[in-house]
Amino acid sequence: MDFSSDTSAPAHPLVIEALDHVNSGNAPSYGSDDATAHVKSLLETIFETELEIWLCASGTASNALALSCFCPPTGAIVCHEEAHIERDERGAPEFFSGGGKLHLLPGSDGKIDEQKLKIALSAIDRSFVHETPAHVLSLTNLTECGTSHSAAETSRRADLAKQYGLCVHLDGARLANAIAHTGETPADLTWKAGVDVLTLGLTKTGAMGCEIIILFGDARAKLPELKARAKRSGHMPPKMRYLAAQAKALLTDGLWLDLARHANQMAQQLATALCAVPGSARAYPTNGNEVFVRLPEGLAQKLETAGTKFYPWPGGSHRFVCSWATTQEDIDTFIAALNQIG
Repeated sequence: MDFSSDTSAPAHPLVIEALDHVNSGNAPSYGSDDATAHVKSLLETIFETELEIWLCASGTASNALALSCFCPPTGAIVCHEEAHIERDERGAPEFFSGGGKLHLLPGSDGKIDEQKLKIALSAIDRSFVHETPAHVLSLTNLTECGTSHSAAETSRRADLAKQYGLCVHLDGARLANAIAHTGETPADLTWKAGVDVLTLGLTKTGAMGCEIIILFGDARAKLPELKARAKRSGHMPPKMRYLAAQAKALLTDGLWLDLARHANQMAQQLATALCAVPGSARAYPTNGNEVFVRLPEGLAQKLETAGTKFYPWPGGSHRFVCSWATTQEDIDTFIAALNQIG
């Protein structure tokens, strides 16, 4: 009954098989291999547009690298006050950008309040030397509260950012879960909604460790700078084919979305069971594979004693996460334990 995180799950068997397949003979280094080129082609089909990519092994590295290409040391990145880049990345965006500042904004369910965003952007005065003007708007889908942005919600915020000269970054560590929930296409939720640079997470979806920085439209011109920053920061994998092999396995025939749908379905069952307990309540809507719930006093400790793994969350709730590897038996075992405790 491990619902601690989707990063606790094993890699999907097809990912391991793909690693074995690519582990034959020599191949060019630093992303010049055939596997990486194939992944780029797959992504152009999936996202219905030309794009440029860079592969990393961690979400923090991909977020920080992507943001550093668009935010100068004297600038700021607007994000939600609970965004992963603020809460969980130990100042990596600031470090990689050489001093860029995070400008935090509030909003319910992990989404930046549109009116607050408009006020903040309209107050930017790039001629005022004492100010740290924003250069990037960073959104997250799924949010840190497990909620999804629809294409329309992303577009409204991106449109505001573009009006004031900002580019738009999307942290897509769980984008597959958002796509599975909304039913909208990868293109609709990203570049068609105004996203310039996406950090597409596959580690939480079933990879061993693979994140992809994707540059859309005019942002593709940033690829040389992205590569230079990747090299300088130690994130230019010499044998990138092993990262690409993971991505190829998951992206082929829509496997990444099938796995996300399964994780979402398991989370819905988990949420239903937890919220049926008297005194429990959802802290946020369950739009993906994460369940945030406020538990009655004493229940969390009893669940932990029964062998369930999950995390307390800021604001008094607890987070339970399902993954591609969560089985119906896992859910049934948890529900039985929950009923026994009750």
